[in-house]
Amino acid sequence: MSKFTLLLKQLYKQKLKSKAFLLSTGFYLVLISGFIFWSDIKALFNDSDSAADVVAVYNQTGANIEEYFTDTTDMEFKEINSLDKIEGALEDGDYLAAIELSDVEGKLAAQFYSYEPLKFSLQQDLTTQVETAGQLYAISQMNLSAEQTKLLMDTTPIISMKAFNNEESGKTADEKMAGMLGSYAAGIIIYIIVISFLSIITTDVASEKGSRALEMLLVSVKPETHFKSKVFGTFLVAITQLVVLIGAVLLLTSLKDGGELWSKITDYLNELSASYYIFVVAFLILSILLYLIIGALFGSLVSKVEESSQVMMPAMIVIIAAFYVMIAGMNNPDTILIKIFSYIPFTSGMVMPMRMGGTDISIVPPLISLAVLAVTVAALYYISITFYKRSVLTYSTGGVIQKIKTVLKVTT
Repeated sequence: MSKFTLLLKQLYKQKLKSKAFLLSTGFYLVLISGFIFWSDIKALFNDSDSAADVVAVYNQTGANIEEYFTDTTDMEFKEINSLDKIEGALEDGDYLAAIELSDVEGKLAAQFYSYEPLKFSLQQDLTTQVETAGQLYAISQMNLSAEQTKLLMDTTPIISMKAFNNEESGKTADEKMAGMLGSYAAGIIIYIIVISFLSIITTDVASEKGSRALEMLLVSVKPETHFKSKVFGTFLVAITQLVVLIGAVLLLTSLKDGGELWSKITDYLNELSASYYIFVVAFLILSILLYLIIGALFGSLVSKVEESSQVMMPAMIVIIAAFYVMIAGMNNPDTILIKIFSYIPFTSGMVMPMRMGGTDISIVPPLISLAVLAVTVAALYYISITFYKRSVLTYSTGGVIQKIKTVLKVTT
């Protein structure tokens, strides 16, 4: 067994059993579970039988309101005969709100009543219910047949897109939305893994160097072997955590509402092409490797673990900037800012997938961006190994630039 394989296995097993890995994985699992089952958790703290959830409806139109309003887990609609005592009923908490319905020139008119100003979410829910009721009321005034009513309600158009300067048809809005959501998920994954494991690999190398344990290890192991074991060992740990979290998401979404949530997710996933998934995985792997290489190199620059946060700061700023650029691009992925950042290797992993999913670009820009990222990873890997041999046993003070200057001065 080679020394590289031995160090790789040792680091991998050590990190999997570490409290930091177990706690962070457990935290993410709890966070994911809470997000997926939030509606069920929220229902546990709500009293569905409370009178505060009842909305009174005073109907002056003569129409059957049971056909227009739909009870939900948060609201129950109850028809009343008069508004004479509604203020007292609202004050006593018998009703959360009241709606007065009337006919104005063939249209449904609604007046909301409440004792206290309505919360924004409740006001939105009531408005949505009334808007739907208004549509149904208008249809009922037309005296249409059952077939005509069904045809009128099913008015969703079939939309396709064709750009004359493109041989292929353009993406539909649903395809772009699916691409944007998929890219957002990929960006979140890259952000979380980089933030977590950049810190882990930097502090790991710094702690070994600060405790002088690295000096003893490098007596029998070459610096480049140690560097490679740190980078690829930490990479395997990151991928392991990612696989665990993705497996948890698949399991929990398949259990949520009898698989209904998973069905919705697969509908979005089916809108994406196979090439999109290949590019996303490639950007994900290369982006993680890029920052792990930087982290190992930065860890070799410091003299003690307390200085690791200082050298990590530039990389942290870059990844945070990439995250906010991605967030900004969710509204409009066609801006010049998004185009520029999609080619920068330190940010392209989070930004280019969003351009791919949310725009009608050809395959050429993603290939160029991926090639630039791959070349950057390869070049930085070679440069880092060369510099690591010099810096790992060199002790200096000052900022990052000063440390690099010291290493070059001492070892040249």
